[in-house]
Amino acid sequence: MKNTIFKHAGLVAVEDTAMPKLEQPDDVIIHVVRASVCGSDLWAYRGLNDKPANSANGGHEAIGIVSEVGSAITTVKPGDFVIAPFTHGCGHCAACRAGYDANCKNNADAIFSSGCQAEYVRFQHANWALIKIPGQPSDYKESMLNSFLTLADVMATGYHAARSARVQRGDTVVVVGDGAVGLCAVIAAQLRGAKRIIAMSRHADRQAIAREFGATDIVSERGDEAVAKVMELTDDLGADAVLECVGTELSTDTALKVAAPGAIVGRVGLPHGDADNTVMFYGNVALAGGGASVTTYDKGFLLKAVLEGSINPGKVFTQQFTLDEANAAYQAMTDRKAIKSAIVVQP
Repeated sequence: MKNTIFKHAGLVAVEDTAMPKLEQPDDVIIHVVRASVCGSDLWAYRGLNDKPANSANGGHEAIGIVSEVGSAITTVKPGDFVIAPFTHGCGHCAACRAGYDANCKNNADAIFSSGCQAEYVRFQHANWALIKIPGQPSDYKESMLNSFLTLADVMATGYHAARSARVQRGDTVVVVGDGAVGLCAVIAAQLRGAKRIIAMSRHADRQAIAREFGATDIVSERGDEAVAKVMELTDDLGADAVLECVGTELSTDTALKVAAPGAIVGRVGLPHGDADNTVMFYGNVALAGGGASVTTYDKGFLLKAVLEGSINPGKVFTQQFTLDEANAAYQAMTDRKAIKSAIVVQP
């Protein structure tokens, strides 16, 4: 089968590799229909993370058709159209019951997906984690397929930021980061009833989508200038909740500084660098967040919201590529020519 392999920083290549096989009773093999490139995939591609040359690729977002199921699988069958969350919760341990799938106590060996930028993928611990989509891919327009694809990660991750920050009706919310997760966090803040959503973005195309998704204000400054602008907009109080969707030291520092006393920063950006914890102490600000509870949110309300058309997170995909063009998909995001790249694996 065709599979995307990390060759070295700045290059992924599509090669022929062995088909995945069922290895455990709760495994499922998925024929991938659509995959995508995540911002976290770019850390190694940009040379910011150490990753062995010629190693398996970390792509972890996919929708597809179930082709094989293990003997313990009772919830899906071959032919089902499914969302493959990047987190694999069991659904019945204490963490999953509390709505923290990414901290599943039973599936610690394989909580996170990888290798989804391929024709087929083995999805582990699939019985609860997979989400069935009604019908078949051919029943939907490309825009809807894109929105389903966001439910494998970025829409659920954006929502996790809002939940972790305890966004409530009437809140003023700041979203730090204008990538796909940050833009989806704008949707999430609106879903939870925020009255004012301040999106931090320096790029006109991303600003336009942020406004379409519900942002009421745009802050294009960075660092201390951005903090000053938010304070000006909030009468020097800061935000009731802050959604940190980047993970760098600068973005986290900014998020902590724009939070009002007593506010929570919902952090879902993959951490890189350490923010100054004294900002949290003297500001009476809390920091929460982590891996998203994808299955919990999708089954609970996000899939329904997409099917009803009340949210359209698929608009974060601004370029589309074939699987053979995987490197171009990575490069488009690296060069900021695409907000998020969709990969068509099966037309």
